[in-house]
Amino acid sequence: MNDRIEKKNNPLSALLLLVAAALWGFTFAFQDMGADHIDAGSFLAMRSWTACVFLFFVIKIADKIKISKGIPTGQPTTHTMRRHYLTGGLICGASLFFASFFQQAGLAYTTTAKASFITALYVIIVPITCVFRKQFPKAHVWFAVGLGVIGLYLLSFSKGPDGINPGDMIIMISALLWTVQILCVDYFKYAIDGIRLSFYQTLTQGLIATAVMLVKGLPAMENVMAALPAILFAGIFSSGIAFTLQIIAQGGLDPTSASLIMCLESVFGAIGGFLFQGQTLTGRELAGCAIMFAGIVISQLPGREKTK
Repeated sequence: MNDRIEKKNNPLSALLLLVAAALWGFTFAFQDMGADHIDAGSFLAMRSWTACVFLFFVIKIADKIKISKGIPTGQPTTHTMRRHYLTGGLICGASLFFASFFQQAGLAYTTTAKASFITALYVIIVPITCVFRKQFPKAHVWFAVGLGVIGLYLLSFSKGPDGINPGDMIIMISALLWTVQILCVDYFKYAIDGIRLSFYQTLTQGLIATAVMLVKGLPAMENVMAALPAILFAGIFSSGIAFTLQIIAQGGLDPTSASLIMCLESVFGAIGGFLFQGQTLTGRELAGCAIMFAGIVISQLPGREKTK
């Protein structure tokens, strides 16, 4: 008998991940604006350190609340826990850096809406990797993935599969790397406190990005000031809040359903492009949004249990 993913998807986890997807989607517009002023390494470094400061205070507040309620804070107190935190932070942080770096680099050569759509290609990749891990999503989830693929095509290629530029190819590479990041979080999410894992992976990303920035050379101060609003938004709302919500929410979702919800960031990316950059959607692209949303809803429905 084949193994199947039996985790029941938690509606609250789905809602938290939907909020994270919205924040990521809106961040695309700010990343695009930031790419006009500073390089990818510098943007990631400044964004990461902003997020680390924010998460440091979030951890302190959360610990005080937990202590007052007699709940364990999740602070590592044993050698085994410290090893889990170090390993999880390094692996998740490294995968986060490379996925974010390629995404930020690609945004310099393509549009906000298109980048957000192409990034959502991990909706196809995640279930395939689950099969290699001998985890087989249920039939209705595969149907939802199919709808996600159709919606993604309508969203990404409104004029057919033509016009792929170097920026699109770089964003496609980032989609592969986001798959790795999702699966790394899925592996470590039970062994490590969610907020602390978010802090340590962001810290790792910040260290790597800072090294890249120093090797490439510091950007001019006037360029940094011009990109500051984008850095603050991406650091606090995307790296600080959204990635923490992702880690917490993935504890109540299987990887395939989680990837389907997160791919909705492409829809919010289009909305952000309209609100902040004046980009619009065609009727075909709106249809793609509707089909993708239907796939996400279906992925959250309970499947039929398999009997002997």
